[in-house]
This record gives sequence, structure tokens and C-alpha cells, in this order.
Amino acid sequence: MKQTWNVNEKIVTMSKVTVILPTYNEKGNIGRVIDQLQAEFTRVKQHQMDILVVDDNSPDGTQDEVKQAMRRHKHVHLITGTKQGLGKAYIRGMDYAIEKLGADVVFEMDADMSHDPREIHKFLQKIDAGYDLVVGSRYIQGGSIPSNWGIHRKIFSVTGNLIVRSILLNFSQHEWTNGYRAIRTSLYQQLRPELIEFTGYTFQVSFLHKAILLGAKITEIPIQFTDRTLGKSKIPAAEYITNLLKYLLIQTFTHPPRVFRFIIVGGVGAAIQLFSLQVYRQFSVFQLAFFFSIETAIVSNFILSNIWTFADRKLSATQIPIKFIQFNLASAGSILIQQLVALIGENTIGLKPLYVIDTGTMFAVVGILIGMFWNFFAYSKFIWRHK
Repeated sequence: MKQTWNVNEKIVTMSKVTVILPTYNEKGNIGRVIDQLQAEFTRVKQHQMDILVVDDNSPDGTQDEVKQAMRRHKHVHLITGTKQGLGKAYIRGMDYAIEKLGADVVFEMDADMSHDPREIHKFLQKIDAGYDLVVGSRYIQGGSIPSNWGIHRKIFSVTGNLIVRSILLNFSQHEWTNGYRAIRTSLYQQLRPELIEFTGYTFQVSFLHKAILLGAKITEIPIQFTDRTLGKSKIPAAEYITNLLKYLLIQTFTHPPRVFRFIIVGGVGAAIQLFSLQVYRQFSVFQLAFFFSIETAIVSNFILSNIWTFADRKLSATQIPIKFIQFNLASAGSILIQQLVALIGENTIGLKPLYVIDTGTMFAVVGILIGMFWNFFAYSKFIWRHK
């Protein structure tokens, strides 16, 4: 665990970091990866670095190479087990790193030379800055995929990430499938019960997705992904695609994206407004009933947004009064936008109707859509702002 001492009256904290290398038939690569990692560790001053090889009983002699490396280097460890998939290997490795090596941070890293060990210190800088999960991304500025890949592999890689981002409606996260990551063990321990069912490569997507749902502090750094020169890829393409699509579809229904929840809450609010308007009209004039029905819908939307749409950013009891006022102002802004767009539409000359939809209705729909966009923006950036 973390060790702290004073150096010239400055507090220095050393955390324990374990780089986990899952292997199966990586005899030609594993020794080189370990040597390069050890060279990189000399640049890491405030962390105690270990390497843990998790081998799935490779028949090619991978374990012999690791044992030779253990004689060359002090902080190299090896555990073995039956071949059950990448997810199971990482869970086995992370459990060992925490229980036996006292790791505060663990790395996911490929053992086939695809991930550059010289990037380790950049990941740790982000961890030291307070992030829970740091993802090496090929798809942000400064990152790249191998230029010598065939066009089909490039398309498969890029569209795979795009499909995940589109189905989960999360475009702020650019990299979902790459396995070069630094993870606080406290985050892993919170997520572990939900991860043990993922045996294969879907583990990577599910880990990141569940960390996002938990509200973990996540960032990306650019990496240059290189293709292996020795051995063969272990990804079972058909099985991976099937399991990934299955996971994405299940998550869409069990954990609908925030924008879906926002739309559903808005629909419920509209129904409540119409129903309450009919009730209030029994006791007051139309204008007053209309005002009360709007406010009733706003109260409903505020409550549902706090407990469902933005459940990961739920407001505290002390925040609710001021945030409710802000919520009312944001809703009033949406109504004002709709009125302005409708007014523009009413006074616009020369715009032809769209098929059977008259010009006024067209502008009303546009106003509603712009108003919804404003509400979602205001709710996300001001009322339930990400901490």
C-alpha cells in the first residue's frame, strides 16, 4: 500500500503499481516486454513497480521465458491457470496484485509488443493527478493505429469503436476496445462483482462502461498502437463480435443512455402536464390552470431527472433548493426559445409547407427540438454538472 515519508520537509507518497501481462503462447515476446518495462521503471520515481505475468498454461514455453526474466529482475511475478479468456485472466491477475502484492494501481497491457512500455509514466502522471482510470487511446490527437494494417483491419478497428460509442450514445469516450490502461484498484474492487461474468474480450468494454456508470474519473492519453511481429492474435473475431453486440443491446435496455432517459422523462412530464391541466381547470380559470400544470410537470421532471436521468450526479439535500430554481429558469428558457421560433415562423414569408405539414407546425417542431437541446445542455452543464 501507499508509503509516505518526508524529504526536505516535502511529503512524498509512493504507491505500489503492478503491470499485468496476460499471456498465451507469447514465448517470443514476453522476455522483451519485461526487459523494456524494467528499463521504463527507472523513469518512475514515486512508485514501486511490479510485473505480474498471468499465463494460461501456454504450451510453447512462455513460462520458462518468464522464469528466466525473474532471475534477471527482482519485481517480476508469475501465476498460472487454465485458459478461460482475457477477462478471467485479468480478474485473476488483479486479485493477486491486490491481495499478494498490495497494489494501489494496476495496468492492463498486451504482452505482444503492441503497447509501448515507454508510455507507462504518462499514465501514472494522470493517476497522480487524481484520475481513477486512464485509457490509452488510438483515436484522439496524437494516437494512431498501424499504418501497415490492411484496409479491412483499419475499417474493423475504427467502426468497432464507433459502433460502441453510437449504441451507448457516449461520444466523449473515444477508445473502448484497447487494453492499455491504468486503473486504481479501489475502482476495480467496486466493479469486480459486475465483471466476473465477462470471460473474453468484452471485458474491456464492460469495464469502461461500468466505470462510467459508476461516475469514475476517467481520462484518455494518446498512444501509438503497433502490430505484433511475432506470434498470432488471440482474438476470436466472430465470438468477440457476437458477445460485444449482445452486451451492448442488453445495456441499452438495462442502462439506457442519458439522452434516452432525458427524452422519457420529458415525455412523462408532458403527459403529467396535460392530465394536471384538466384537473386544475375544474377549480380555476384556464390561464391559472395552465401555469400550475406547467409547474407540476417541472416538479415531476426535476425529481425524475435527479433520481434517474442524472442518478450518477444526484444532488444533495442542501443543493436541491437552489438547483430547483435553476431548473425552473432553464425550463422557462426552453419555453421562450419555442415561442421565439414560432414567432419567427409566423412572420416568415416565402417558406413552403413540408408536404402535409403547414409552416406553423414546422416551426413549432423546430422550436421544441431546439428547446429540448437547450434543456439537456443546461441540465448537464449547470444543474447536474459533472463534479
